[in-house]
Amino acid sequence: MDSRDWKKFLIPYEQAVEELKVKFKTLRTEMKAREEYSPIEFVTGRVKRISSILEKAKRLQVPMDRLEQGIEDISGIRIMCQFIQDIRTLSELIRQRKDMSVVYEKDYITNYKESGYRSYHIIVEYPVQTSLGLKTVLAEVQIRTLAMNFWATIEHSLSYKHRERLPEDVKNRLQRAAEAAHALDQEMSSIRDEIMDAQKLFEDNSNLVSKVLGHIQDLYYYHRVREAASFQLKFNELWETEEIMGMRALAVQVEEAVLRAKKSDPSL
Repeated sequence: MDSRDWKKFLIPYEQAVEELKVKFKTLRTEMKAREEYSPIEFVTGRVKRISSILEKAKRLQVPMDRLEQGIEDISGIRIMCQFIQDIRTLSELIRQRKDMSVVYEKDYITNYKESGYRSYHIIVEYPVQTSLGLKTVLAEVQIRTLAMNFWATIEHSLSYKHRERLPEDVKNRLQRAAEAAHALDQEMSSIRDEIMDAQKLFEDNSNLVSKVLGHIQDLYYYHRVREAASFQLKFNELWETEEIMGMRALAVQVEEAVLRAKKSDPSL
């Protein structure tokens, strides 16, 4: 057994995972704020367990003094997308980034594994600033659709239970499930534009409601209580009837009322 201090060894990998999670989540937030479509649905990350590192090193015949170069996924980031097309978009965004360098890519979507596993892997070099100075570590970014991730999570659990020696009937059923998941992805991709339009409409309506309620609250702040209460009643009526055009008109009226309130407030 290797006698290294594993706690210290894993610190830069833990730091890399936390920083990469923040960066990809921020990318999603930024694109949403700019009212752009974000290919990122959600982001997770983990540092490989010591036992898993040792098992993989043994399987790949990686010497203990070469773990940093030989085991590429000690730091792992997983990014879920809605559509297969999003994976291509996101991989291109990663290639363009200046805060990490792509080492190589593994396309298990076009060239899926015999088991049915599909995912897109990008190995990156990522620099972390430690107390001892700058250290560059390898990290694996896995990009999948939600359907791919569901299948892979189940397959991983079963493989762990059976120590990667799955019974033949379970293998066959998993392969059929993988094909079903892929068919679902293909079907969703075929109606991607319609789905995106529906999602945008929902988000626009949600933002509209937030805008109206925020402006009504502003009127209370400027002591326009009667005006605010009147707008609130109108909002409640439109909310009940789900009248979008009326809600849009109300948003304009409330915004104009707030602007008048600001101009008439001598403290501003």
